[in-house]
Amino acid sequence: MTYDTARHFIGGSWIAEGALGDSVNPADDSVLGQYHAGSAAMVEQAARQARETFFTTDWAHAPRMRAQALFEFADRMEAAKDEIIDLIVAENGKLRSEALGETMGSISEVRYYAGLARNLRGTMQEIMPGQMSLFHREAAGVAGIIVPWNAPVTLLIRSLGPALAAGCTCLIKPAHQTPLVHARVMQCLAESPSMPAGVVNSINENGIEVGQAIVSSPDIDTISFTGSSATGKAIMAAAAPTLKRVGLELGGKAPAVIFEDADIDQAVTDLTHGALTMAGQICVAAARFLVHESIAKAFEDRIKAAFAAVRVGPGNDPQSEMGSLIDRANLDRLKAIIERAGDEGEMVLRGEALNKGAFLTPSLFRIDDVSSSLVQDELFGPIVSIETFADEAEAVAKANATPYGLAASVFTTDLSRAMRMSRAIRSGTVWLNSHMRLAAEAETGGYGQSGLGRLHGPEGLHDFMETKHIYLEQGMI
Repeated sequence: MTYDTARHFIGGSWIAEGALGDSVNPADDSVLGQYHAGSAAMVEQAARQARETFFTTDWAHAPRMRAQALFEFADRMEAAKDEIIDLIVAENGKLRSEALGETMGSISEVRYYAGLARNLRGTMQEIMPGQMSLFHREAAGVAGIIVPWNAPVTLLIRSLGPALAAGCTCLIKPAHQTPLVHARVMQCLAESPSMPAGVVNSINENGIEVGQAIVSSPDIDTISFTGSSATGKAIMAAAAPTLKRVGLELGGKAPAVIFEDADIDQAVTDLTHGALTMAGQICVAAARFLVHESIAKAFEDRIKAAFAAVRVGPGNDPQSEMGSLIDRANLDRLKAIIERAGDEGEMVLRGEALNKGAFLTPSLFRIDDVSSSLVQDELFGPIVSIETFADEAEAVAKANATPYGLAASVFTTDLSRAMRMSRAIRSGTVWLNSHMRLAAEAETGGYGQSGLGRLHGPEGLHDFMETKHIYLEQGMI
């Protein structure tokens, strides 16, 4: 099946300008459709439009309008959910069940922020008798939102939802691997009657020109980026000349710590899902299994059997239990990593490519060298290391041994130990006896090179708001 060509959306109009690029199905290499690529000049136009809309309309000062627009957006997404799900499966390669969860979770999150839009409150403090300080929360201005390919709807909505609820206007850059699903979501937004033209603008890209122009634009006040730590550092540097606020959710290398008293069946079930969802192409995926040495062999045997039993195949096949990688370039990258893992560690289960498409079966390797790049770097695929520890102190040291701190999990039946570990691990999220539980109401974000700021939850609004101090003396009235 082929789809309409994805266009840019600026000032309430669809724009078909720029060179054409192909959208490719990673499961079978077929061309699904095309998209127009944008330019720096187009970013300048869209950023000016977003800024004019921010200052000349009531959007930033009308929370009820914003809530209504977000509810309309959610309703239209729900009406189009089957199309959106089909597009996610086709462009991204993930399972239909994963695409369903992503779509319905995104709709829920839009409604969550629609509710928060009418509950943005400041505070007041009497500093001295008759001297009043009022603290007003207001929109930061124009938000630039840069979206990755691995969850193209969820990772758009978790920035766009709070930005709109706060009263910002927005300029979005979707990933070039998933332009068609993005365009379908933008269509839902364009059909929302309470959304003023120019509040949300979107420009496709096929390189780095559009992203660089967004980050450097003097008309954009805050950046929300999800992606690699290397790109996040480049964005921080490029945003410095205009002193933009920057919110970054970056790489992860999530450790799962399994103690000797853990329920191994539960741990294996949860961690198979936690490591292989989206073929491991998710920043909070379980990437390191840290296992107490007394149960290392038993756990390894069970997790190897579970990984080996996972059926890899097209996302639209009900029998598939893991979908494809995003493209063949990443398949080649991960195959090279598997070879290195066999040289530097010991392969427990070697992943293999299938005959067609960007498919790779799961891999497990045993390694002792925490300093190895295989442990230190985010691999972003269905490849997981197994490491051992002797006691709680070593478990903490190994869990904290990478520069990342986005997510972690701990498996133990000892509640006191669970709480000690959750406090000692330097990570934005620590799941206990589970892995990868995400909700619109619960903030996520990272320590260290996993980023700055928080997304989801009430704190998700902070990157898109300013606090204004208004001082009043009674004698002035």
